[in-house]
Formats: sequence, structure tokens, C-alpha cells
Amino acid sequence: MTISMKKTGLAAAAATALLAIASPAFAQDAGVPAETQFILNSFSFLFSGAVVMFMAAGFAMLESGLVRTKNVTTILLKNIGLFSIAGIMYYLIGYNLMYMDVSGWIGSLSLWSADDSAALGGDFSGGYSATSDWFFQMVFVATAASIVSGTVAERIKLWPFLIFVVVLTGVLYPITGSWTWGGGWLAEMGFSDFAGSTIVHSVGGWAALTGAIILGARKGKYGEDGSVHPMPGSNLPLATLGTFILWLGWFG
Repeated sequence: MTISMKKTGLAAAAATALLAIASPAFAQDAGVPAETQFILNSFSFLFSGAVVMFMAAGFAMLESGLVRTKNVTTILLKNIGLFSIAGIMYYLIGYNLMYMDVSGWIGSLSLWSADDSAALGGDFSGGYSATSDWFFQMVFVATAASIVSGTVAERIKLWPFLIFVVVLTGVLYPITGSWTWGGGWLAEMGFSDFAGSTIVHSVGGWAALTGAIILGARKGKYGEDGSVHPMPGSNLPLATLGTFILWLGWFG
């Protein structure tokens, strides 16, 4: 077999794999085994989830670069803490509230547990690993909380913010997500949110706006006469690097 033929074969295999990930229907028509589809779909969830999780580094860099030096440590701790809380809350109740037995407005208030027993027994009809799906969904929950973190930077203390993250990631986000991705009342009306512009960014954005209105401007930002007091960021190159990492993360 010539090198050219080998390259053609590899390219065809790669194209088939990518199309299998993008379109299960194509994969079935192309005769891709169910086990291969299961592996590729699960890998797609894990890889895309890892890219989105990398956005947490971007949020941390962007925020810490734009706040004053005295607040950098708190910002970094907030970003680590919110991701940890998001994972715990989405595992405990969030995932089931969003996806299990959704009855129009809300899902099941129960503890989530991964069930890949069918795949372990050789039945790959589920299409992907339940654990990989949970991970993919969880990083979006944390992203919504990160949007709020940047908005209320230097406006709120650490513990009140983390308490809010518990509510957002365990209750608010899963319930609103169940209305669309969970097959709830918005999905029944034909509403579609392909990439999370409403579920992730709108929910995070509205929560951030509410926080900004309640908390008001940063202390010392405005004088009694309404004059603006500049508050230069601590590290603009770091903020720029964070921006590019977030830019890359959108492809997840």
C-alpha cells in the first residue's frame, strides 16, 4: 500500500469519526458500530467539557487582572470555590432537577447517580456515557456562576457570594435549564437553545445584573459630587491572556 493510499484511508476514517460524533444518524447509515459511536460520543462530551472547564482559568485571569491588587487573592479563591460548589451541587440535586422526570416546570428532587450498567453489559443503545454527560453539563453550570463572579467583583464578600453560588448551581440554573434542555414547557412550545445562549449566558447574565443592582457600585468608585474615581486593574497582560482563553473556550 502506498503512502498516498494510507493517508487517504486515515483521512476517510477521521472524517467518518467526526461525522459520527456530529450526527448519530449518519453514523448509523455509515455502519459505524454502536460501541464506536458510544466511545466517540462520550469522548466528545469529555473533550468539549474540558475546553469549557479551561474557561475557568480565563475567568480567573480576567477578573484578577482587572481588580485592584488587594483583591486578587479573593478573586482567585472565589473562582476555585464556585467551581467546586457547582460540581457538588449539580451532583447532589442539580442534574436530576434539570433532566430527570421533568414535568413541565421542574425535574426530580433526588440524588443523581451514574448508571452505565447497560454499556458495561454490552448494550450501547444509550449513545454515550452518563458520567461524561454529567461532566459536560456541570462545566456549563460553573460557567453561569463565573459570569456572576466577574460582575460582583470587589462588591461582595466571599461567603455571601459562595452561598449564592449554592442556590444558583443547585436550584436556579437546573430549574430554568429543565424548561428547555430538560424537555420542559419551553421545549414543548418549540423553543430551542442549541449552545446555551439562554440557559447559560442569559441565566448567568440576569443573575449578575440582579446582583449588580442590589449591591450597587464598588465602594469608592464615585465621589459625593458624582465624580468618577479611577480604579486601575492590577495586571492588564493577565486580563488579556484571560480574554484569549475565554475566546478559545467558546469552541467547547
